[in-house]
Amino acid sequence: MTSNAPKAALKDLIVCNDEVREALAANRPLVALESTIITHGMPFPKNVETARQVEADIRENGAVPATIAIMDGKIHVGLSDADLDRLAQAEDVMKCSRADLTFALATGRFGATTVAATMMAAHAAGIKVFATGGIGGVHKGAEDSFDVSADLDELGRTPVCVVSAGAKALLDIPKTLEVLETKGVPVIAYATDELPAFWSRKSGLPAPYRLNTPAEFGALLKMRENFADHGGVLVANPVPEADEIPRGEMAGYIDAAITTASDQNVTGKDVTPFVLGNILELTSGRSLDTNIALVRNNARLAARIAAELV
Repeated sequence: MTSNAPKAALKDLIVCNDEVREALAANRPLVALESTIITHGMPFPKNVETARQVEADIRENGAVPATIAIMDGKIHVGLSDADLDRLAQAEDVMKCSRADLTFALATGRFGATTVAATMMAAHAAGIKVFATGGIGGVHKGAEDSFDVSADLDELGRTPVCVVSAGAKALLDIPKTLEVLETKGVPVIAYATDELPAFWSRKSGLPAPYRLNTPAEFGALLKMRENFADHGGVLVANPVPEADEIPRGEMAGYIDAAITTASDQNVTGKDVTPFVLGNILELTSGRSLDTNIALVRNNARLAARIAAELV
């Protein structure tokens, strides 16, 4: 029998920790963080150490961190130390994009949020800026596989500023840019004319737009708020030069990892974690060090942009 009782409001599904709740009430700058880097990005305890370091980077740059995850049938916005440890050591954690979010909530499963789901939750909680490593996009061979990340649709619909190191370099970056343009998403490089490519500072592609200061990004975001139907903004922030793996060197690792994935018939949402794991082996751990450096770099910039919005 179908109940006529009113559906639970989305706000009733969101649990903010004390730090986030107080920051929202006081209109202090906040930066959302995804949780897949904790559950699917690296092993314990490196995952927890990195998560705490990224949160510390945000605080040191004047904002409040809000790591987002699905736990106990709720969307948790801001994790305590105990929650972070529990998530990091949990087994069978769902990797949640838009399609998976309600399944994890309804079944009580642990869920780690991707770019798309983090944007959804951040917007619902009232957080305007989100720091990540790199976004998903159009996979190589998508003309046959139709493998296109839900991150692109989310950027087209949800008004959150996503600070990244660009699209993950294992993707078809030109096609990813075309889809973002079609969806009305401005892609803006920070203080560079060339689009970064995740582990590498250069992609060989010109950046569609360039801004040089957090204040300029703040002004852009305030202007976009005048248009209710505008979606997100993608900030492309190059990894620090000392931490990059140059584009030419990285291309060989990526091609080898993608070939291995194809040979082993890895498909769908399993492709990216498989390829990243293979690249980690091929680079003897360097790719993980670079990944951590770029996430921290993005968190620092995101905090400075968030400060411009309050």
